[in-house]
Amino acid sequence: MRLHVRASFAALSFAALSACASAGETHEAAVLPATYDAALAEKLGADEYGMRSYVLAILKTGPQDSVITDTAERAALFAGHFASMGKLAGEGKLVLAGPLGGEDGRRGLFILNTADIDTAKAWVATDPTIEAGVFVVDYSKYYGSAALMQINGVHSTIQKNEIAD
Repeated sequence: MRLHVRASFAALSFAALSACASAGETHEAAVLPATYDAALAEKLGADEYGMRSYVLAILKTGPQDSVITDTAERAALFAGHFASMGKLAGEGKLVLAGPLGGEDGRRGLFILNTADIDTAKAWVATDPTIEAGVFVVDYSKYYGSAALMQINGVHSTIQKNEIAD
């Protein structure tokens, strides 16, 4: 029960800080916890709240998705899609990616290691599924935990098998 209460408090605190930050408000910094790691915060580009700016890209069903029906062509496009994601992740540009459930045409998301939407567009534009019109992309600025920058390194230590194309 105690852990649940702490987790709930942490989530509420995070939500309050996020709301203040997005509203442009500033508040006195709380006392630093004993576990604060200034060097890691600096390495990850964290601000005083442990947060940083990214670009969120939502991949949506594109106009050519229903037109491109050849199985081999789609397989090649999606192999290129996964290769593009791997390349961007390897370059430190793609922080997080994953599929969505398809509601309202939303098929996937990327969180990109830039605060600039034009830069994110340039990075994503060469993805074969986007070039072919299988997906279109909506971009938005995103303010989230700087700890996301460690996801790819951590993931590689827990991934037993690679996802097949």
